[in-house]
Amino acid sequence: MITFQNVTKSYSVGNTALNGVSMQIEDGEFVFLVGPSGSGKSTIIRLITGELKPSTGHVQVNGYSLDTIRRSEVPYLRRTVGVVFQDFRLIANKSVYDNVAFAMRVIGAREREIRERVPYVLNLVGLGNKSRRLPGELSGGEQQRLAIARALVNNPSTIIADEPTGNLDPARSYEIMSLLQEINRLGTTMLVVTHEMDLVQRFSNRVIEINDGLIVSDRVNGA
Repeated sequence: MITFQNVTKSYSVGNTALNGVSMQIEDGEFVFLVGPSGSGKSTIIRLITGELKPSTGHVQVNGYSLDTIRRSEVPYLRRTVGVVFQDFRLIANKSVYDNVAFAMRVIGAREREIRERVPYVLNLVGLGNKSRRLPGELSGGEQQRLAIARALVNNPSTIIADEPTGNLDPARSYEIMSLLQEINRLGTTMLVVTHEMDLVQRFSNRVIEINDGLIVSDRVNGA
C-alpha cells in the first residue's frame, strides 16, 4: 500500500513541488498519475522510492515509513518497488537475458533462481525468443518490454512506470499499456505516470491528476 498524508515537499532552491498531497493506493490497484510537466509527478516518484523525504507530512510505502526511514533500509524498500524508466536504462553490451539477470544478481540471487525466473519473465513480456539479442537489436517497443521485465524479475509488490510510452508510437503505446494491465491482473500494484491523456482514456482505471503540487482530481475512467 502507498499512503501520502498531507505531504509537502520543498527544495532548497525555494520552490514547493508538493503542497498538502493526500492519497492512498491499495495493494493490487492500477492507477494513472497524470499532470503537466512540473506538476509534481516526478517528486511523488522520488518520494515513493526513498530518493527524497517529505518536508512535512507522512509517506508510507509497503510497510516502510519514508519520513523516518534509515538509509540502510532504503535498499530493502526498493526491492518491493520496481521502476520502469522512459529512457529504458538498459545495459547496451549485455544480452536481453543478462540485462534481466543482472537485476537479480545485484540483490544476491542464486544462479539456479536466475535460470528459472528470467525465462519466465521474458516469456511473460513476449521476449522469450530474443534472450540472446542485444538491446540495440530490439525495436523501441521491445526495449520497453525488456525494461518492464527487469523491473518485474525480483517480484516487487509495486511497479512504477514513469512515462513508459513516451518514446513509442500510438500502436506500441497501447501494447505496452495492455502489458502493464496484464501484469497488474497477476497481482502487482501498478502506478503509471504519464501525460498522455488520450491513451489514459482508453482504459477504465483510476486516474489521479496533479497540477502545481496539488491533487485536482481523483476519479475512475468511465465511472
